[in-house]
Amino acid sequence: MEEKSYKEYLEHITTFIFDVDGVLTDGSVTITTTGEMLRTMNTKDGYAIKTALNQGFNICIISGGTNEGVRVRLNHLGVKDVFLGSDNKIEQLNQYFDENGIKSENVLYMGDDIPDFPVMEMVGLPCCPQDAVPEIKGISKYISHKKGGKGAVRDVIEQVLKVQGKWSGNYGAKYD
Repeated sequence: MEEKSYKEYLEHITTFIFDVDGVLTDGSVTITTTGEMLRTMNTKDGYAIKTALNQGFNICIISGGTNEGVRVRLNHLGVKDVFLGSDNKIEQLNQYFDENGIKSENVLYMGDDIPDFPVMEMVGLPCCPQDAVPEIKGISKYISHKKGGKGAVRDVIEQVLKVQGKWSGNYGAKYD
């Protein structure tokens, strides 16, 4: 049987789930003299997240990281489902699905490294940034041409919203 193109999944996506480090950030950490760890997020990714939320999509963050600044930033964008310090991403994913009545086939998950592998196997459209590790690229139905923290999140959100006719200023347009 021929493998479906990732584009065939886009029209069924209702939920985006993202890892943080290496997806919403470039994976690097700046450590201050006091030990604080600083990360950088892309404003274009932020715009896409806000647009998806405004269009009624679910957005969830599941990260092993524990930086509360990440939660503040994402809450500011309107993301309410932010799970940090998640040692068991499968358990967190199943709980999120159960509490929100979400079907796995309607989910796009973007991860970049080995801790994302098990949850990526559980969703309809596993995706990754261009600079993800080989194991994650191997199970991804779509590999963004953008790197983590450099617009990969915007890339996948924009594609889904365009296919569904929900991208700002481009309502009804089809994405090729």
